[in-house]
Amino acid sequence: VSMLFHNRKTQLLLVNSLTFGLEVCLAAGITYVPPLLLEVGVEEKFMTMVLGIGPVLGLVFVPLIGSASDHWHSSYGRRRPFIWMLCLGVLLSLFVIPHASSLASLFALNTRPLEIAFLILGIGLLDFCGQVCFTPLEALLSDLFQEPDNCRQAFSLYAFMISLGGCIGYLLPAIDWGGSFLAPYLGGQETCLFSLLAVIFLGCVLATLFVTEEAATQADVLDGPALKDAPPKPSPPACCSCQLSRSSCLLQARHMMQALRNLCTLVPRLHSLYCRIPKVIRRLFVAELCSWMALMTFMLFYTDFVGEGLYHGVPRAKPGTDARRHYDEGVRMGSLGLFLQCVTSIFFSTIMDRMVKQFGTRAVYLASVVFFPMAAFVMCLSHSVVVVTISAALTGFTFSALQILPYTLASLYHHEKQVFLHKYKSKEEEDAARLDKKSAFSKGHLSSQKLPYQNGHAGSLFSSSSSSSSPPAAGSALCVSSSCDVSLMMMVGEPDSVAPGRGICLDLAILDSAFLLSQVVPSLFMGSIVQFTQSVTAYMVSAAGFGLVAIYFATKVVFDKSDMAK
Repeated sequence: VSMLFHNRKTQLLLVNSLTFGLEVCLAAGITYVPPLLLEVGVEEKFMTMVLGIGPVLGLVFVPLIGSASDHWHSSYGRRRPFIWMLCLGVLLSLFVIPHASSLASLFALNTRPLEIAFLILGIGLLDFCGQVCFTPLEALLSDLFQEPDNCRQAFSLYAFMISLGGCIGYLLPAIDWGGSFLAPYLGGQETCLFSLLAVIFLGCVLATLFVTEEAATQADVLDGPALKDAPPKPSPPACCSCQLSRSSCLLQARHMMQALRNLCTLVPRLHSLYCRIPKVIRRLFVAELCSWMALMTFMLFYTDFVGEGLYHGVPRAKPGTDARRHYDEGVRMGSLGLFLQCVTSIFFSTIMDRMVKQFGTRAVYLASVVFFPMAAFVMCLSHSVVVVTISAALTGFTFSALQILPYTLASLYHHEKQVFLHKYKSKEEEDAARLDKKSAFSKGHLSSQKLPYQNGHAGSLFSSSSSSSSPPAAGSALCVSSSCDVSLMMMVGEPDSVAPGRGICLDLAILDSAFLLSQVVPSLFMGSIVQFTQSVTAYMVSAAGFGLVAIYFATKVVFDKSDMAK
C-alpha cells in the first residue's frame, strides 16, 4: 500500500482529486446561489455585487498566500497547510449556506436580515476559499512534477479534472434531490444538495493526506535550484543541530510576530508583490488577463444572451407567460452549451500533451487564443440555435489551453531560472555562489600556507580523501558557513539579510489574479454596455473584442530561450 501511494501516477491522481472536488463545489454552489439570494429578497443589482465578493478578496489575498507558501516550513510541507486551511473555509461555507435560516433563528427574532447576512457570508467564503485554494494546489503540482514534460502532463490532468468537476457540478443542481431517497435523511433540496457536496469534498480533501508533498523539494528550497546537480554534502555538524533545536521556539514566536506585522503592512506588501514582477511573468499575466476576460465575458452572460437574444424571452416577465417560458427555455439551452464546453475541454485536456509535442507550445497556445474571437463572431452573426451552441461548445479548446499552458510556462521559467529569471536569484543561491568563491580563494591561497585551527590541527581546508582526521576539522571550521547554518539564518532572519528568493507559488498566484480580475471587470461594466446598446449581442461583441486584444498580447509571451534573445 505504501508503494502504491508513492507511485507518481497515484500522487498525481491524489492531488487532482481535490481539483475535482473544488470545481464540483464551485460549479454547483455558485450555480444554485442566485436563486437562494432572490428568494430571500436580494435585488438583482445587489446579487451581482455579492457574487463579486470572492474574486475581489482573492485579488487582495492570493499574492500574499502565494508568497507565504513559498517561504513556509513545516512537517507537512509548504503547500498543504494552506490548502487545508482554505478547504476548511469551503466546508464551513457548505454548512452555512443551506442552514442560513436556522442559524439566523438562533440569534434574532426577525430572521430575514440575519439570514441574508449568513447567506452572503457563506457565498463569499465559498467563492473566496474555493478559488484561492487552486493557487497552492497548482504550486504543489509544479513542485511534484518539475520537468517540463511531466509538468505539462500533470496540468493536462488538472484541466481534465476541472472540466469533469464542472460537468458534474452543473448537473447536480438539476436533479430533484427533494424527491430522492436521500431526502428523508438529509432534508430538502438545498440541504440535501449541499450535504452531498460536503461529503464529496471531504473525501477529496482526505486524499491529500497521502500526498508525499516535499520529500525532494524541501532540499531544493534550502539549497536552491542551482545546486540540484551538486555532489552530496556531508551530514551537518552537531553544533548546527543544537542551534536548530534551540531556535525552534524562537521560530514559532517569530512566525506569529511576522504574521501580525504583515497585517499592518498589507498595502505596501501588495504593492511590492505586484510591482516586482519579472518581465516574462508580466507578459504572461497580461495575455492571460485579456484571454480570461474574453472567455469569462462569454461564460458569465451566455445563458442570458441565448434566453433574450435567440429565444426572445423576457427575464422579468411573470411566471407562466410566453415571454418568461421562452426565456427559461433559452437559459436551459445556454446551460447545455456551457455543459458541452466542459465536455470539449475534457477532450482537449486528454490530447493537449500530444498536441504540444506535435506542434509546440507556441502554436497550440496562439491557436487557442485566435480560435475564441472567431467563435464569438459566429455567435454574434448567427441566429441559429444549433450553430451558436456548437460554437459555444468549441470554446472548450480555449478553456482547456488556458488551464494548462500558462502554468506549464511558469513552471518552465522557474525550472530554468538562470535563463528566464536570472535577476531574481534566491538568497540561498547567492550564499552558495559566495561560498564557492570563498572556497576557491581559500583553496588557492591556503595550499601554500598551513594555518593553525582551534583544534590544534594544521592543514588545508580541502584535504585529500586519504586523510581521515581532516574532515572533522574542516567541518568545525566551516560550521558557521554550512548549509545548515545558512538555512537557519534564512528561517530566523537577520536585520540586514537579503529578501528571500522568488518562489513559484507567488507567480502562480499572479496568474490566478488574472482569472479573478477577469470576473470582476465584466461584472462592473457589461450591464452598462448592454443598457446603452439595448442589445444582449453586446455581450458576445465585447467577448470577441477582448479576444482580439488577447491575440496581440499572446504574441508577446515568452515560450522558449530564443524569445529571451529577442
